[in-house]
Amino acid sequence: MPNMQPRRGISFAGHYILLVGIPFLILLATLHAGGSLHAPPPAPAPPQSIPRTGGPMPNLALLLGQIALIVAGARIMGRLFRRLHQPQVVGEMLSGILLGPSLLGWALPGLSSTLFPPESLGFLNSISLVGLILFMFRVGLELDPRLLREVGHSVFITSHMSIIVPFVLGALLSFGLYPVLSDSSVPFTGFALFMGAAMSVTAFPVLSRILAEKNLLHTRMGAAALACAAVDDVTAWSILAAIALLLRAPTVNMPLWATLGGSLLFVCGMLFVVRPLFKRLWERFDGGLSNDLIAAVLVFAHISALLTEWLGIHALFGAFLAGTVMPKETSFVRTMTNKLDDVTVVILLPLFFAFTGLRTSLDFHGAQTFNA
Repeated sequence: MPNMQPRRGISFAGHYILLVGIPFLILLATLHAGGSLHAPPPAPAPPQSIPRTGGPMPNLALLLGQIALIVAGARIMGRLFRRLHQPQVVGEMLSGILLGPSLLGWALPGLSSTLFPPESLGFLNSISLVGLILFMFRVGLELDPRLLREVGHSVFITSHMSIIVPFVLGALLSFGLYPVLSDSSVPFTGFALFMGAAMSVTAFPVLSRILAEKNLLHTRMGAAALACAAVDDVTAWSILAAIALLLRAPTVNMPLWATLGGSLLFVCGMLFVVRPLFKRLWERFDGGLSNDLIAAVLVFAHISALLTEWLGIHALFGAFLAGTVMPKETSFVRTMTNKLDDVTVVILLPLFFAFTGLRTSLDFHGAQTFNA
């Protein structure tokens, strides 16, 4: 028995080196080998129009009609896919594809441009993102950290392996795509890293929706899958921040060291300061959950999402982490989820997944040039 712990440590380190270290070495060799590739010269930039300060006010009648149409279509397609024993979220995304340029825009372009003019989609997207933030807070609220204690090492290895393997495959794919889709203004290293990051990002909201729909959030497997996706999400956004910094993109407003250090400090503060504080506050309120307290909790969730968005990770991770540090008493979790489900899951969340399909075009004619 005394020798069990050292063996377990050695086994964990060996598995990590085998599953993560070797693919990482392949990635380094790929980036080095691709340095000799050449891409065509960049095309002349189109003339830039003078940006306007502020945007047009949304057409309320059009916005309400879009919401009604998308929610109705998402519910119909979602119910159809549930009858086929498939996740409802797949039907919601398919309804967006049917309403987007792939079908409606192809069959009835005039009607499509009337129902979904490009200038109106920004407002629809903003509303859908608010619903997604609330849903990710709800997912974190239902996640029981005790389920992760037995699978901590598995989560660590699985999350890193699920990033590095598709990252390497995406980088290898760049050997064929770089001369075709890029130009000489973008180095091969930046192109390969972007392709790897694009291939390794986890669909965190989609996975969360499927686990919640199948009632798997309270199982050890569901908690482990969600934890892996959360680690993947943070890592992927950190990688994208590093790529943007490497390519010196003008949109970078936070250095990489600030993103990584600030994110680590934020997570530690939430787990070791905010979480015990909320637990004591909940005991002080004797289990009561008034409307004022619910409003305070939702304000905290949005502030947490705002901080992670400012750090360069993503607002969704902040909302999810805010939910994980909430008290896990049954009465608190049940009351909060009941309050959020009626509007978030039924109306706002389908808007996001349908909007994802709405901006997807299945027209594969022509290729777009990659620009950093």
